[in-house]
Amino acid sequence: MLPEPRTYQSQSACPVARTLDVVGDRWTILVLRDLSWGRRRFSALLESLEGISTNLLSDRLKRLEEHGMVERTFYSDHPPRAEYKLSAKGKAFVPVLVALREYGDAWEPAKGALSGQVD
Repeated sequence: MLPEPRTYQSQSACPVARTLDVVGDRWTILVLRDLSWGRRRFSALLESLEGISTNLLSDRLKRLEEHGMVERTFYSDHPPRAEYKLSAKGKAFVPVLVALREYGDAWEPAKGALSGQVD
C-alpha cells in the first residue's frame, strides 16, 4: 500500500501550496511532462519514466485523474487497457512545465551532459 500523499494543510490559503498538494509528489510532474509530450499508454509512460514502479505510476495517474488534470479512456475491454491525456486543467499546467525546463536548463545543468542536449 502506498503512503498517503503529503499535504500542506496549514498553508491552504496559498495557491502554491494547494498546487503542490496535487503535483508535489515524486514523479507526478514527470508524468505530466510525458503526457504533454504525447505519451498516452501506460506502457509508454512506464518505459519513459525509468525507475518508477507500476504501482506508483498507477497511483499517480489515478490521483491526477481525481484532480481533473488527466482524462482516461479505454481502448480495450478484455483485458482492460486505457489511454491517458491531459485535460484542459492539465494543459493549463504545461506553461509551468516549460518554466521548470527553462529554469533547469539555466540553473541546474545535467552532470556530464553535452550542452544543448534535450531530455
